[in-house]
Amino acid sequence: MNRCKKIFFLTLGCKVNQYETEAMQKLFEAAGWQLAEKISEASVVVVNTCTVTQVSSQKSRQMIRRAAKKNCTVVVVGCYAQNSPEEISKIDGVDVIIGTKDRIRIVELVESALARREKIFQVGSVENIFEFEELPHTPHRTRAFLKIEDGCNNFCAYCIIPHVRGRVRSRSLENIRAECLQLKAGGFREIVLTGIHIGAYGRDFREKISLVDAIKIVLDAADPLRLRLGSIESAEMTDELIDLIKNDSRICNHVHLPLQSGCDKILRAMRRPYTTKNFSELTERLVKEIPEISIGTDLIAGFPGETDENFSETLKFLRAQPFSKIHVFPFSARVGTLAATMPDQIPPSTKKIRAGRALEISREKSKIFSERLIGRTVEIIAETSAGGLVDGLTKNYVRVFVTDEKISLGSIVKVRVEKIFKDGVFGALERKEHVL
Repeated sequence: MNRCKKIFFLTLGCKVNQYETEAMQKLFEAAGWQLAEKISEASVVVVNTCTVTQVSSQKSRQMIRRAAKKNCTVVVVGCYAQNSPEEISKIDGVDVIIGTKDRIRIVELVESALARREKIFQVGSVENIFEFEELPHTPHRTRAFLKIEDGCNNFCAYCIIPHVRGRVRSRSLENIRAECLQLKAGGFREIVLTGIHIGAYGRDFREKISLVDAIKIVLDAADPLRLRLGSIESAEMTDELIDLIKNDSRICNHVHLPLQSGCDKILRAMRRPYTTKNFSELTERLVKEIPEISIGTDLIAGFPGETDENFSETLKFLRAQPFSKIHVFPFSARVGTLAATMPDQIPPSTKKIRAGRALEISREKSKIFSERLIGRTVEIIAETSAGGLVDGLTKNYVRVFVTDEKISLGSIVKVRVEKIFKDGVFGALERKEHVL
């Protein structure tokens, strides 16, 4: 098999990473490379890494070692590469290391490494990056990710991301519009806005521009059937944004609001810009004003100094909130963050127990939210097909499975929900409309 100029990508982490992988794939395709269907067919393997937690870094290392065993050129890029380049350079078989900048040069750097038969180390500081890096992009899935922002200015006590991504850089409205026109021409019916801190969109511009302006551009230029918003800080859910979600049926009635702790003492230690009272007032308003909204959240269990009483407060708060999904993470000390040096670090065994208790609440709430759909007809956009089943998401982010009856991916499917199934619900096909 000819492996020359065939490339394979392995991607860890968030939707931003997935978007950036798709962009790098397009860069290689434009330079005459082919995307390999299997890693064994590739002469070059790119590992797009994550480092948000210790587990993420560990998985990145495992994936790099997996690639290095394939007798190919190994390229490591992304957040873990930015944070720990020296650590990666010690892994046998790694040929190119690129951080979170210079992705636009990835083809040039890889081809230079191949031509010169030398290793390339391209990891520079992100402290002085002030402009959004434009990357050509073509979605490789039925839902199109649209990156509108990079970086974060918050520097929460536990978070490494501002250190590896840099400060907020917003994409111009003109470039957002240009990509949206391409997405419309491509027939994409659902667009997912992504970024490291999309609620901060526009803060780096001189003009008074906000996330609402970006959303309006997307709705106008792409006119999607659905627009789904990425994670947004609760303090950034403005009246204008809430009204837009409430009044434009194209915007999905689903928001992800990172909580991190249900105890005010711990929120202050985390350097989070809200109180539990602020958060609760917001969720109460959202449930009241936006029909059947689903609210997801993130929680960190075992932050330094968190007592049993503090965590009990958090569990009580979780139970009282209208969450449909809770992503739970045991606290992960990241070197370079304030929390890593705090006293009263929590033992791993305690963090594991606390995370387990929070996950029990998450499972209960997810089940209750999904059970509300039983007996009702819902609409999904067919997203993936495997094992004789097709699945897709409702507007309020419940995954629906249906028996595959030659359903075209990307088509609108109406399903009568029958029961809880896997991580969502299962139902019977009622009607489908093919993609126009």
